[in-house]
Amino acid sequence: NFGAAPAPPPTDTVRLRLTNSTSYVDLRGPTTCALITDPEKQAIHDRLGPDPLREDAAHVTAYARISRSRTTIAALLMDQKIIAGVGNVYRAEVLFRHGIDPYRPGRDITPAEWNALWNDLVALMREGVRNNRIDTVRPEHTPEAMGRPPRVDDHGGEVYVYRRANLPCHLCGGEIRTADLAARNLFWCPTCQRK
Repeated sequence: NFGAAPAPPPTDTVRLRLTNSTSYVDLRGPTTCALITDPEKQAIHDRLGPDPLREDAAHVTAYARISRSRTTIAALLMDQKIIAGVGNVYRAEVLFRHGIDPYRPGRDITPAEWNALWNDLVALMREGVRNNRIDTVRPEHTPEAMGRPPRVDDHGGEVYVYRRANLPCHLCGGEIRTADLAARNLFWCPTCQRK
């Protein structure tokens, strides 16, 4: 909502901007943006894996594919055919929250680890929709609880590792790392994420 002031110029990741006289919304980041028919839309939906935002999502379907794969869990979490809707922020953060090395092959993720990851994604993503921002730090790790300054970033929200490369980890003090994985920047703490 921008009232009488104009919307800011779109960033280079904006693919579509919808505006009216009082507000705007940007679609950012997708590789494709196209108008499609209802049957085309259904065909796309049919190719997607279970979505943590849906009550009827069958997370066991995703695990069946993950548990057979040599691909890294970080890449699998970004594969929309395996699990729908998990973006780069949630990928980095959920792996950190569970101490899982992003380079572990999917086949090395145990059923208990997968259930914990899935349940956390469900809770985090639903909270993100409710609050219209992504916060992934647990209450004991908020800026107030830890006496640290709040995060300042255009993505907003408090996070553990996302976009924190070369900064100290909130938990261990080690350096957060970044690398390119699955065509996106991956962020992780090599000390906290060893499982």
